[in-house]
Amino acid sequence: MTNYTKIDSIHFNQLKKLVGNDIVSKDKDVLVNYGHDETESLNFPPEILIKPSSVDGVSKIMKYAFENNIPVTPIGARTGLSGGALSIHGGIGISMEKFDKIIEIDESNHQVIVEPGVITQELQEAVAKRGLYYAPDPASRGSCFIGGNIAENSGGPRALKYGVTKDFVLNLEVVLPNGNIIHTGANTLKNSTGYNLTQL
Repeated sequence: MTNYTKIDSIHFNQLKKLVGNDIVSKDKDVLVNYGHDETESLNFPPEILIKPSSVDGVSKIMKYAFENNIPVTPIGARTGLSGGALSIHGGIGISMEKFDKIIEIDESNHQVIVEPGVITQELQEAVAKRGLYYAPDPASRGSCFIGGNIAENSGGPRALKYGVTKDFVLNLEVVLPNGNIIHTGANTLKNSTGYNLTQL
């Protein structure tokens, strides 16, 4: 089992300097609230919670955690049933709730670009206004995030006809554990360049 670094006051203050004082919390009630999803009665709170609003901020957090052997858990809407958002090793919890923008709806190519904190139902309603249709419909679609849908490969009843979330993802912007930022594919239906990292 990996021996991870515990977050002391030095790490806490350094992270506040990196990403801003107002988005880093170690309030016990806040941590407990972000330490559960819908998986039974389990609760694994992070040692600190950070709510970044930029990819650059996430990159800085990941780089610092990587260099200091601190575990990181991305946290979405906490509606999952598999424990995917639980900080089982403590460390840093990164909330995706400020990444809540639909960046672009491309009607010509039937594509959207969204941030991971967009609520699934809000995306469905936004594209429906343009005459488009986003099929995956997990039971928690009124509150779950697209990022969590991708992480858990959510489906819902419509999956029988249209497929699950992975079948609708062309490209991901990903922050790696060392803080590097990559794109896993391309915004095209056919792309045979390089490895298929999007579906990895």
